[in-house]
Amino acid sequence: MGKDDKISNKAQELKGKAKERVGDMTDDERQQAEGRAEKTKGNIKQAGEKIKDAFKD
Repeated sequence: MGKDDKISNKAQELKGKAKERVGDMTDDERQQAEGRAEKTKGNIKQAGEKIKDAFKD
């Protein structure tokens, strides 16, 4: 289950980056904010996975 979560979290981060860039190109502030939020959620989830991994070892 750990690898699936990591992949999902990374995908969420990348999706957020893409959404933020599209917002940048179109000057859509709402899309920029949504992209930043999604990217941040993915990063936070990844950090949680890293902490879990550290305690497993």
